Parts: sequence; structure tokens; C-alpha cells
Amino acid sequence: MAHAKAVDAPSSPGPTKTGTGGNPWLVLLAVSLGVIMVMLDGTVVGIANPVIQVELKASLSDLQWVTSGYLLALAVFLITAGKLGDLFGHKRVFLIGVAGFAVSSVGIALSAELSDLIPGVTPVGALIGLRVLQGLFGALLQPAALALLRSAFPGEKLNQAMGAWGAIIGLSSAAGPIVGGVLVENVSWQSVFFINAPVGIIALVMGIFLIKDNRVQTLARIDWLGVLLLSGAMFSLVWTIIKAPEWGWGDSTTLSFLAAFAVLIAGFILWQSRARQPLVPLSLFRNPSISIGTVLMMMVAFAMFGAMFFLGFFFQGVHGLTPLEAGLRMLPMSAGMIVASPLAGMAIGRFGPKITMAGGLLITALSMFLMSQLSIDASFIESGIPFVLLAFGLSPVFVGATEIIVGNAPVELSGVAGGVQQSAMQVGGALGTAILGAVMAGEISSKLPGYLGPAAQEVPADQMTALEKAAAFGAVPPGVPQQIGDAVHLSFMDGMHLAFLVSTGIAVLTAALTLFVKAGRKTEGAPVHMG
Repeated sequence: MAHAKAVDAPSSPGPTKTGTGGNPWLVLLAVSLGVIMVMLDGTVVGIANPVIQVELKASLSDLQWVTSGYLLALAVFLITAGKLGDLFGHKRVFLIGVAGFAVSSVGIALSAELSDLIPGVTPVGALIGLRVLQGLFGALLQPAALALLRSAFPGEKLNQAMGAWGAIIGLSSAAGPIVGGVLVENVSWQSVFFINAPVGIIALVMGIFLIKDNRVQTLARIDWLGVLLLSGAMFSLVWTIIKAPEWGWGDSTTLSFLAAFAVLIAGFILWQSRARQPLVPLSLFRNPSISIGTVLMMMVAFAMFGAMFFLGFFFQGVHGLTPLEAGLRMLPMSAGMIVASPLAGMAIGRFGPKITMAGGLLITALSMFLMSQLSIDASFIESGIPFVLLAFGLSPVFVGATEIIVGNAPVELSGVAGGVQQSAMQVGGALGTAILGAVMAGEISSKLPGYLGPAAQEVPADQMTALEKAAAFGAVPPGVPQQIGDAVHLSFMDGMHLAFLVSTGIAVLTAALTLFVKAGRKTEGAPVHMG
């Protein structure tokens, strides 16, 4: 019979559990370096996508999967990865994740060469497959990192650690476009992945010497049926959202995949309530703050990753900027994250999560609304103001939701809680990219004929489809008249504006959820309480 063995460390986490001579901040430094790779790669492709599209002849669906395949692999495997950390030790799982992430990154950079070795595999197909593999390794190191932090910092200092952690995560995500712009313009799109090799080596060496393992609980087995059910459900949902504009929302294939999602997610929930050692113990969500924090993390990632997906095409395809110039346009967000995340941690400690996160979401909504008003020739100031607001809006939610989920979970479920937190973020990002991409594609198809005017009647159906696909990238096919080029850009702007308006509404609705966040209770095994 499966059972939990004796804990090999005290149940109350503290700095003596680290391998740093009692200095938990060195643990934070060590684990952050590994996670920085994951967060950078989550956003850096927004700048690289236009170049990848041209060089690999990728479709919009292909590029959505370059992003969504990575995020989906993270989302599906994160909770399992948290369990593996509890079973084999979080340090070991973290180091495997770092090494695998670096190696798979090199593989992505060499995807064109690798595709030549496999019959029938295209370069973009190899890239997507390796991005999924990269996401699986990224999933190993993220919850392990959070569990190591939870173990390293005592309850009274965990709030400060999460503020610093939020700053690192936010800065890494925001810096992605700038790093990507510099590398894509001056080296190649492959370089944004090659750079993970030296970073991974440094993170590996630091992890080996600075981190002591902190296995909290030894489990007898992994809930593989739960893994399969959750993986199948999430794949069915994201695949449907991406492909539905092509199939049609009323098409039998679309409805079949939606039905598969409903059946699989229902089966997953039912199995989790009966499994002896479930993948996601449903008891974790009896704390309403953990449940709400999970939804908040998902929704704010929905807005963030959805925004980043479009903006690369807007700045480069429509606005005509170089990759570096496009990355610099996002500099206000990066600078804002540096300031906003530590302030968010302080604000949550003083005012509590409810007021702080509600304010952050309303600021996020304002930022998204301003982005929905951007013109084709928007200046640096016009685009910079929404980015600064977005940094100050997202930071309180990232920091607050992370602290709510990880801080309120029992220590014996620290790995699972870290997986839930990160999984919610990646699920939100994958859904944001897919749903907002579908919204944008639908709006482009609706508006493009109107902008073409009478000329639309003379465009053959296959050419109109090609124009719609080009418009989804904000790109104008070579050799077309200026009138058609203008129509392509205007329809892209309408699609982007609608997507940002949808994000605005979601941010406002999500702000209302924060009204139900309650202060965490200081209980045994969960020493953190929210102010």
C-alpha cells in the first residue's frame, strides 16, 4: 500500500535547510538563474517570430504552436514535475531541468539541420517539437525552484523573497523582447536559443554547490493516469482554439475536440477525488485564496502573453521597425518591472493582497485599453505609457498570486503548489495566445474585404485567403499595390485592437475576484500568512 515515508528534514522550513551556510538569498540567486532561461524563452520568441516566419515559411498556426506548444508542455507537466521533486528531491529535479533545458535550446537553434536527418520532418515541425521538449524540461525546474525557496526562507521573510522572486520573473519576461531584438538583429534568430547554453552551465554549477536538497515528502508513485487525463484535456482545448478559425466553430471536428476536452477534464476531476495519491490533491483548493490565486495567475498571464504575441508583428510588420527597435519599444515595461515588483511585495505586506491585486488588475485593464487605441504610427511615448502601466499592473498580481498559492499550501505539498502556480501561468499564456489569436484572425477576415473596397470582388478566393494570412502577421506580400498593403495593415490594427479590448474586459472581471481573497491562516506546515 502506498504511503508517505518519514520526512528527512524538519517540517518547518528555515534557512538551515539550504546548502549555503544559512544564507537563503544565495539559494534565491542560484534558482533564479535557471528560471530566468524559462521566462526569457516564454517571451523572446515574440520578437523572433517574424524572422522565423520568413526563414522557415511558417504559417500563423505554426507560430502559435511555437509559443503555445512550449507553454502547453510547461502547463501540463508542471504539476507532475512538482510531484517528482517531492519524490526524488527538488535539487536533483531542478538540476535535470536546467541541463535538459539548455540542451533542448541548442537543438531548437539547430532545428533546420536536425530536420534534414529525419525524413518527412520540416524545419518548423522540428522547431515546434523541440519547443515542446524544452517546455517539459522547463517544467522540471520551475516548481522545484519555488519549493527550494519555500524551504530556504522562514515564514516571516518569505514575503520579501517572493517580492524579489516576482521582480526576477517579471524582469525576465519583460527583458525577453529586448534581448531577442538585439540578438535577432545583430546575430540570428537561432542565437536567442544558443545563449541558453552558457547560462545553463552557470546555473548548473551554482545549483550543485549552493543548494542542498530539501525533499519534503517521499511518495510511492506518480499519478500517471492523472497526467494523461490532464495532458489530453489541455491539448484538446488549445488545439481546438487554434484550429477552430480554420475549421469553423460549428464544424464537427471542432465540436469533437471540445467534447473530448469536456470528457477528459471531467474524468480528471473525478479521478483526482478518488486516486490514492492524486496528481493534484483537491484538498489544496479548499483554501479559497489558493483557488482564487490560481485563477488570478491564469488570467494575468492570459493578458500578458497574448499581448506579447501580437506586439512583435505590430512593431515589425506594420510599424516597420527592426527587431532591435521593436525590443527597445518594450524597454519601458522592462524598466517598470524592475521598480514595480519589489514595490508590489512591500505593498502586499502592508495593505494585504486584496487591495493590492485589485489595483494592479485595474491598472492592467487601463494599459490594455490604451494599447487598443494605438495607431499605426504610434510614437515611443504613445506605446511606452501603456507598457509602464502594464509593468505596475502585472507585478502586484504575479507577486500576490504566487505568495497566496505557495505561502498558504502545506509544506508537504510545496512541490505541488509550485507546480499549480506555474501551471496556471502557462495555461493562461497558452490560452491567451490561442484565444486572442483566434479573435484577431476572425476580425481580420471580417474587416479586410471592406478595406479593399470594390477591388475585393476581383480578388480570387485563394488570393484572399493568402492576404488574410499575411494580414495576421501584419505583413504585406511583395509586389502588391499600395491600396492592398494599406488594407492589410488596417485590418491587422482592427484585429489587434479587438484583442486588447477583450483583454481589458478580462482584467476588469478578474479584479472583481480579488474581493474574495482572504488572509491566509498561520497553520502548522503553512507558516505564511497574508497581511
